[in-house]
Amino acid sequence: MPKKPQFSIPPIFTTTQPTNSKCRTTPFTTLIQNPKTSSTSLNFTFLNHLKNQRLDSARAVFNKIPSPHVSLYTRMLLAYAHNHNLPEAINLFNQIPSNTKDIISWNSIIKASILCGDFITAVKLFDKMPHRNSISWTTIIHGFLSVGRVVDAERFFRAMPSADKDVATWNAMVDGYCNNGRVNDALRLFSQMPCRDVISWTSIIAGLDRNGKSSQALVFLKDMVGCSGVEISSTTLVCGLSAAAKISGFNAGIQIHCCMFKFGYCCGFDQFVSASLVTFYAGCNRMDNAFKVFGEIVCKNVVVWTALLTGYGLNEKHVEALEVFGDMMRFCVVPNESSFTSALNSCVGLEDLEKGRVIHAVVVKMGLEKGVYVGNSLVVMYSKCGYIGDALCVFNGIGEKNVVSWNSVVVGCAQHGCGLWALALFKQMLMEGVESDEITLTGLLSACSRSGMLQKARCIFGYFGRKRSMKLTIEHYACMVDVLSRCGEVEEAEALAMSMPVEANSMVWLVLLSACRKHSNLGVAERAAKRIFEMEPDCSAAYVLLSNLYASSRRWSEVARIRMKMKHNGVVKQPGSSWITLKGLKHEFLSADRSHPLAEKIYEKLEWLGVKLKELGYVPDQQFALHDVEIEQTEEMLSYHSERLAIVFGLLSTVEGSTITVMKNLRVCGDCHNAIKLMAKIVDREIVVRDSSRFHHFKNGICSCGDYW
Repeated sequence: MPKKPQFSIPPIFTTTQPTNSKCRTTPFTTLIQNPKTSSTSLNFTFLNHLKNQRLDSARAVFNKIPSPHVSLYTRMLLAYAHNHNLPEAINLFNQIPSNTKDIISWNSIIKASILCGDFITAVKLFDKMPHRNSISWTTIIHGFLSVGRVVDAERFFRAMPSADKDVATWNAMVDGYCNNGRVNDALRLFSQMPCRDVISWTSIIAGLDRNGKSSQALVFLKDMVGCSGVEISSTTLVCGLSAAAKISGFNAGIQIHCCMFKFGYCCGFDQFVSASLVTFYAGCNRMDNAFKVFGEIVCKNVVVWTALLTGYGLNEKHVEALEVFGDMMRFCVVPNESSFTSALNSCVGLEDLEKGRVIHAVVVKMGLEKGVYVGNSLVVMYSKCGYIGDALCVFNGIGEKNVVSWNSVVVGCAQHGCGLWALALFKQMLMEGVESDEITLTGLLSACSRSGMLQKARCIFGYFGRKRSMKLTIEHYACMVDVLSRCGEVEEAEALAMSMPVEANSMVWLVLLSACRKHSNLGVAERAAKRIFEMEPDCSAAYVLLSNLYASSRRWSEVARIRMKMKHNGVVKQPGSSWITLKGLKHEFLSADRSHPLAEKIYEKLEWLGVKLKELGYVPDQQFALHDVEIEQTEEMLSYHSERLAIVFGLLSTVEGSTITVMKNLRVCGDCHNAIKLMAKIVDREIVVRDSSRFHHFKNGICSCGDYW
């Protein structure tokens, strides 16, 4: 049945004159003189202004309406509330004649107070109501639950007359409990409900899924399907798909997919259902199925496109994700914030700054650069691609920053060794009243670790340790162990690792072992390695670190013993590799790699750089060769480390004077670090190297880390 238009054209506008008249319509002057006609026209104009959110114009017209109906008062005061102008809403409510104030107007002004966050006024109005219905109670209960005031909501729910407690009120409490993390209370209340509808079941299924109980959510969905008299909605099934995706319940998801056909929710036409199916199959690592569902959709909107785009990104198929984003643009599908966020995440996955900048330009063109979600993704993209300055510029332009915004820029500064910037941002964060969390502490401790700020780290660790709202995790202790050991307090770091409230895992001991080489503390290193081997006998990183420590001490027999043990246990060392991304293509190099098409030119350029390095006084550091071989062989091995090959390829393949950014899977060795500082000076370029620990910005013979990493 076709829907009626919201506002019907008054019949007076089509009134015809008698047949003997030449004029077929009523003269305009007659319409103005007709009070009934004038009132109807004003009503129409008033509602039209409200629909287009022209409040001042709407109020001006409203003031001209003779004896406006109470429903018009209600529409006007709710419009004020949605624009957070509660004083005007209350003033208008007080102007409603007492004999015409109905329960709808009372409920509306209470809702207006809640929308504006004034619960004191809402409760006062609620108490003044001459009589209440279930909507009155549900409105104020839902309002308290929406801002986390569960205790107040419970108080009103208990005070509510049993006769007024309809299914909507019970649903509001169940949903509110779930939204505030009180799942057990939601389950208890759900079991006590005198009757349940589809919203009741959907609320508990979605609530369980949101609170990490996806398996239990599927059990409830199964119970609902077997429950007679309750019609299953598409929303319910979508919630079930979400739960199935989170636990990789492929079989359960297939059954839900079948239910969608059984209950008549045609996936090819229902975009909401289609998008959830694409997301489900992507979450179960079945991108072929996800793409098949996508192809069957008759009319694809931005939500469906974004589901496919995000799915490819979650499955590490970043090239395909960006191709989907490009297709969206070609088919004139306007991306939303989620689309841009997913596309930028794929740029991070590919470490492709060029594509990231192109997407940033589209963001600016659409006026979304100040949005918090897109802004946060841009901050992460620039910082992880080596451009912390650009990340800070984007951060400063974000309109309403949330804790993720602050964490993203603090962690970014930490990765680039900008410890003082990170601390300054944290101070600003506190001044603006933003509540810090576990990620903030991790970022701050990492910043202190990479900048050698031991005392600052002690203060920060103590400050967060005293916060009741946060519990220190094993990652935080690992960061503090890292700070202490890097700053030379190796024994104190070992003591902290042993006295942690939870048993230190291999990550904590690896951090300590890694720092022992710099400070030549073989005793602590051997004890840390022993702990690691007890937990992870096949940990290749521990073998390599201990072997390197023995090698730097020239204890070649111990090096041989460690390598024999690795061979006996089948432990394989992760090969060091470096790569550079140019024009969307990733060029990867191993140590002494000669497989690249430009290998001959790369080695010629390396030889030329080697001569220039020696002219500047560079001498290879033998302790980083880590092999018991002759000096000539040692120098050759150091000269052909993977990061040097990648840098030289960058020099040959980019415009003179441009910045070269190289990524490495392991820590850059000390000898290469010294050589790259001089290389940057020789070629007069900035060279950025990101290793497994941090970013190094080499320029004019200096590194941003201050030789501390």
